[in-house]
Amino acid sequence: MTAQDPTKPAGDKPSVRMITVPADRAGQRLDNFLLGQLKGAPRSLVYKLVRSGQVRVNGGRAKAERKLEAGDEVRIPPVRLSEEGDKAGPPEAFMRRLEQAIVFEDARLLTLNKPTGVASHGGSGISFGAIETLRALRPGQTLELVHRLDRDTSGLLIVAKKRSALSELQALLREDHGAGIRKRYLTLLAGRMPDGVMTVDAPLHVGLRQGGERHVQVNAIGKESISHFRVLERKGGHSYCEVRIETGRTHQIRVHAQHLGHPVAGDDKYGDPAVNKRLREQIGLKRLFLHAASLEFALDDGKSPYVLNAPLADELVEALDRLR
Repeated sequence: MTAQDPTKPAGDKPSVRMITVPADRAGQRLDNFLLGQLKGAPRSLVYKLVRSGQVRVNGGRAKAERKLEAGDEVRIPPVRLSEEGDKAGPPEAFMRRLEQAIVFEDARLLTLNKPTGVASHGGSGISFGAIETLRALRPGQTLELVHRLDRDTSGLLIVAKKRSALSELQALLREDHGAGIRKRYLTLLAGRMPDGVMTVDAPLHVGLRQGGERHVQVNAIGKESISHFRVLERKGGHSYCEVRIETGRTHQIRVHAQHLGHPVAGDDKYGDPAVNKRLREQIGLKRLFLHAASLEFALDDGKSPYVLNAPLADELVEALDRLR
């Protein structure tokens, strides 16, 4: 069924649309499908529409994480983004900043060296994250987040330009113990870590604090989580390390580092306030020292290998140089 774009009101009020899910969208989450249909809509608005029951799948209410099937009928309500206060796009300077942060692109993938402070996607008071800004930069292109990075973590963020690449990468992410996609991070940990590889195999549970803030803890009821820490260099009584993770849990490296007794430098949530204050004053470290440095995987059933790298952010390089 064809109808006017509900995000672009013209003359009459926008109408309800009934969209049949095509075969190449089978397996896509409802929220991501809606983001593709409501171009420019913030994720928070999509969740609001789903929660309120205005979005229906095959005539019934559905959750945002529901996986769609080919042939499903999705009811999309009339939406005027201007009524939600979202008429303006991302600021021009922010768009240019993210465009300059693209470190790799081919016909299937776009990879960003995401700056610290930039959310992977909008929501929770954030109008524009990385994916919304990239969509504004590339109107008309299909762009979908393959995975996410914490807002305060910098480094590699993969965006799929084709549905086939998204499906294959998400399947690789689901493989046991990081076999599908090998992830390497760089971090500065407080204190002197011992030599060799320190492996943390500790389940993580995501809880909510008062006010709805997520807080992650090592807890037996949590999900399996495995991280491997190795010291690259000791500087100023602290440890510059690489971390390889076999799982991708929320705040995994930060909580596992805290569990070791060597929290990530600059971590306001799980770190050591006294160490953070000293590093801020001594070397000007004003952010979380955690960077997603490299990703390795292969598409086409192993026939097309990718090795992606993102250089350490300038402010982290400078902070390391000042550490004596």
